[in-house]
Amino acid sequence: MLFRVKRQYSSAALRFSSLLSAFLLLVAVPMAGWSQSPSADQIEIFQNLPADQQQAIMESLGGGSSGSSGVRTDRQVRFPETVIPRTADGRRTALGFNQQELIPRLKGEDTLILSLQLRQVTGPDPAPTPVPATADQAAQITASIPAVPQAPVAIERSDAETARLEQIRERILRRNPYQLDRGAVLNLLEVGPIQLGGLTVDEARQRIAAEYGLKDFVVGLTLLPLEPTGTAALKPFGYDLFAGIATTFAPATDVPVPVEYVVGPGDTFRVQLIGNTRGNYNLVVGRDGQLNFPELGPIAVGGLRFDEARQLLEQRVTEQMIGTRVSVSMGELRSIRVFVLGEAELPGSYTVSGLSTITNAIFVSGGIKPIGSLRNIELKRNGETITRLDLYDLLLRGDTRADARLLPNDVIFIPPVGDTVGVTGEVIRPATYELRGETTAAALLALAGGLRPTAEPALATLERVDESRNRTVLGIDIGGAAGASASIRNGDVLRVPGVRPTIENAIAISGHVHRPGDFQFRPGMRLSDALPSLDELKPNAEQHYVLIRREQPADRRIAVFSADLSQALSQRGSAADIELAPRDRIFVFDLETGRDRILEPLMRDLRMQSSFDEPLRQVSVGGRVKVPGQYPLEPGMRISDLIRAGGSLDDAAFGGTAELTRYDVVSGEARRSELLQIDLARVRAGDVTANILLQPFDYLVVKELPDWGLQEQVELLGEVRFPGTYPIRKGETLRSVIARAGGLTDTAFAQGSVFTRVALKERERQQIIDLTRRLETDLAQLALSAAQSTTSNVAGALAVGQSLLAGLRSAEPVGRLVVDEREISGTDADIILKDGDRLMVPRTMQEVTVIGEVQSATSHLYVSGRSRGEYIDLSGGTTQRADRGRTYVVRANGSVVASGHAWFSRAGVDIHPGDTVVVPLDVDRLPALPTWTSITQILYNLAVAVAAVNSF
Repeated sequence: MLFRVKRQYSSAALRFSSLLSAFLLLVAVPMAGWSQSPSADQIEIFQNLPADQQQAIMESLGGGSSGSSGVRTDRQVRFPETVIPRTADGRRTALGFNQQELIPRLKGEDTLILSLQLRQVTGPDPAPTPVPATADQAAQITASIPAVPQAPVAIERSDAETARLEQIRERILRRNPYQLDRGAVLNLLEVGPIQLGGLTVDEARQRIAAEYGLKDFVVGLTLLPLEPTGTAALKPFGYDLFAGIATTFAPATDVPVPVEYVVGPGDTFRVQLIGNTRGNYNLVVGRDGQLNFPELGPIAVGGLRFDEARQLLEQRVTEQMIGTRVSVSMGELRSIRVFVLGEAELPGSYTVSGLSTITNAIFVSGGIKPIGSLRNIELKRNGETITRLDLYDLLLRGDTRADARLLPNDVIFIPPVGDTVGVTGEVIRPATYELRGETTAAALLALAGGLRPTAEPALATLERVDESRNRTVLGIDIGGAAGASASIRNGDVLRVPGVRPTIENAIAISGHVHRPGDFQFRPGMRLSDALPSLDELKPNAEQHYVLIRREQPADRRIAVFSADLSQALSQRGSAADIELAPRDRIFVFDLETGRDRILEPLMRDLRMQSSFDEPLRQVSVGGRVKVPGQYPLEPGMRISDLIRAGGSLDDAAFGGTAELTRYDVVSGEARRSELLQIDLARVRAGDVTANILLQPFDYLVVKELPDWGLQEQVELLGEVRFPGTYPIRKGETLRSVIARAGGLTDTAFAQGSVFTRVALKERERQQIIDLTRRLETDLAQLALSAAQSTTSNVAGALAVGQSLLAGLRSAEPVGRLVVDEREISGTDADIILKDGDRLMVPRTMQEVTVIGEVQSATSHLYVSGRSRGEYIDLSGGTTQRADRGRTYVVRANGSVVASGHAWFSRAGVDIHPGDTVVVPLDVDRLPALPTWTSITQILYNLAVAVAAVNSF
């Protein structure tokens, strides 16, 4: 294997590439099975490389060939290394995983949600409707796959065919979610079985959409990752110990060597001589098991325990070296090769530290498969079983006495798992356990860590397959001696249920209180005992309407009562202080938020228990109450109770009479309504005859006071003595409010007053919208004419029309009402005011404004006797597009004075201070569009009104 190096590489890179090629050639030839050995030059080249380059070359060549026989080659393990966790399916997330490998593929018993959309008659198909599912990594990756765009289609479909397809769609969607059978087949009654095993969600969607029975639909598909429950959720106990990479659990190499350690070739002894002869030696045990000791010669230590080898060395030094003592310790230990076989994740041979034990070797091999035994691991040496390891002793009791140390060529054999029994429910460690001598339910519970405090041992069950291969259930009381001694066998599942979740002999308080929760019930307990003071309520809590939900002991039917908490606290022990019962639930409402969150579940319970003989106990209140709506009908409930439920009367409530609509069923054939007049004054006074009892479906409507509404007000600005906002009474006039404001000032210019009204502003807005739509239609027709005509006037008209359209779209309505000076000063009819009216009185004005089709639209100083034409001349005269015959004048008060055709005459319309001369656009020279004249007039008038308003 040779590398070609491009010329543009640097010299350093070229040198390194050459060295790498040399070494690859060095090691690749022997791996390929050649008999040729690397030369001394090649070895020297590799040895002269820097350490980091040597490391990179070794890592790139790591692994090697497995051989054709399938038996793994020996692996050297370095300790320690970082833990690499496994994925959800058991694979380790090492480098090189493709993202597509993480996309879930459908398998048996997966749960799917189908969505169908009817294909459109014309146009592109809609995208498949996304269906919400549990958010996990697999769903996120699936959702990230882009949908295949649909090509435009054209479908002819009759109404009857559409109705038939809608029925098919409803039937399919009604059966959601769908669960694949064990063969990963989706069974749809409308199209038959569809095989989806091994497909991704998107591939499965395409296959379903390709079925003939669904050709008229756009199919959406979502994989619903459901969490297993019950027996399916049980996991084999103990296998999570091997969830990480094995090399993290290597033995420590810097700990004292145990005395039972067996010395072998490769071990290093550190020897220090003290006395007549001094020296420090690192002596390595040779392959023959001998230690070459200076001045003593070879000493056979192989096969001896470390304590025996140390005593031997000390004895030889004492006998042969007079006056010298020796200190012996172990240095670097040898590596040994062991075999891990059977149901290991990665069976094969491994080179491990000489201090390794059985568990270290199992961790190195990746752990034990789920089908392997944790309780019968065998250590074989020279064909004989030396010991058996039960990992449950380590996991449950921390006992490592059976975790023997390994010797070279030891074999660790992991047999298949033995008998298993499952434990689920209220136990400390629900799981599937492997049995080894456990034969009773008590022994099984000991493996599971015992019962939880919430367990109900008397109701435990034992599921098993009997001799007839039928599933049976046996009830056992594991709290008693007989149940605890019940025998168990392979495949059994022990279920320990929990106590009922309902709390007995207690009441519950919830809602807008400081301390919600469950509290002890005592006989004779009342509402004032559960809520002893108003300090228990949060701020803005409802004090006068507290609901109590009660379950009747006999038939568990729901009854609802209400109470006035403030009255109950002031009259403790009275009928207002309701006596409570066990399992009562007390609800306290919040005045700031709605009551639906609490009332809706209560009403739903009452609705579900209603029947033909016992109609729904529900009443309603509407109109001028603080919280209108539907409320439970309590026993003995009256009009006053319903008003209290609705938050009491509003400020605008009419205290005279109210209307009660009552519904009765006549002879079981028809429903009849009856209208009753309720005297609220007598009800509030405590008259029992007026405070009638309520019946189901009664509806009380509280009327509003006549002439009640929001406070109306108007605003006066400008030259009034006391400008500001003034409340008005019904029918009040403009002159009345001006008088309240002190009248006009001496500098007021009443002729130029601007009076605006909200209703007129909305009317102008709608008029602008209508004119905009009409102009858009006219311009569309004009554009069609321009495309068929070559005359320039059509193109010019189109440009003018676009300009008018832009002006309309940006125009803001003002809502100005023309007000004459006499209406303000009091010499003419007065104006009746409405809410939101505004009067703006300017100071004395001395200018005349000229706008429209003139050379320079501007304002000029008023000169008595100067004509309109003269003011136009002062603005540079008219433009070529001006309509001189339709020139008009807008007075300061907003009224319009037409001019006639003699626009240039000095004897035309008189001009007054504050007037505006408008020279309109000549639309007659353009193609006939009837709306343009009115549009230009509206735009000019709006401009004048906006200018008048902005002057304030």
